[in-house]
Amino acid sequence: MSSIAFTKLHGNGNDFILIDEMNGTVIPDEMKPEFAKIYCDRKFGIGADGVLFMSKSEKADMRMRLFQPDASEAEMCGNGIRCLSKYAFDKNYTIKKGFSVETPAGIMHVRAGYDNDGDFLATINMGAAVFDESREIDGMKIYSCNTGVPHAVVFVGNVNDVDINAVAPKIRHAKEFPKGTNVNFVQISGQSDIIIRTFERGVESETLSCGTGSTASALIAAKAGKVFGSVIHVKTVGGPLDITVDGDTPLMTGPAETVYEGAIEF
Repeated sequence: MSSIAFTKLHGNGNDFILIDEMNGTVIPDEMKPEFAKIYCDRKFGIGADGVLFMSKSEKADMRMRLFQPDASEAEMCGNGIRCLSKYAFDKNYTIKKGFSVETPAGIMHVRAGYDNDGDFLATINMGAAVFDESREIDGMKIYSCNTGVPHAVVFVGNVNDVDINAVAPKIRHAKEFPKGTNVNFVQISGQSDIIIRTFERGVESETLSCGTGSTASALIAAKAGKVFGSVIHVKTVGGPLDITVDGDTPLMTGPAETVYEGAIEF
């Protein structure tokens, strides 16, 4: 009998299965999409919003690939990179508080470590966002930008009044987004505070948190003059994230937690 070791982690409830390939390939590349489809299933698999594959990089300190429950590969994931960073820190793959991670969206720079209370926090330089023109879809004003992956943002009075699984797919599959898009519903809750709910492309459902979505929502809210300040506090369903918006590139700060380690036997 053989086994595949894995670690389950989450960032504000956005959960991942991590497969360590730093010492060699565990899941062949051609099998990674189907592996994610099988083991992300919450009834018949381990259950997760995606599978992170961590490996060596010729360009950075480490490499991250993310495969989603629909077998697609995402270019980038904010919560996922924090989880990968925690794993790397805990397993001594890096002893530096500052390190870099290669992703399909580019090289991301991370500062991470444990605070005085023993909680792990990571700050990710998310790179320059690419903004698109606003448009109207199904009677809703849609803002959009790419923060490593594409995001649509809709401002609403109360996020809890949104039937997200009914409304979001109309935007996610709209012809205006030929590659599809993640969809964020955003409520302004203070001068520098927003509340969001996110429907994720690839998961095809609402997730408890989305780091790239929080970044996109904070940037668009600030650009539209709906919030003010250098740091926008984002409340996701799974917990808080802080997005610094006043520099050349946005910074995302938030936690990551290890849930458990296990093995798949076959």
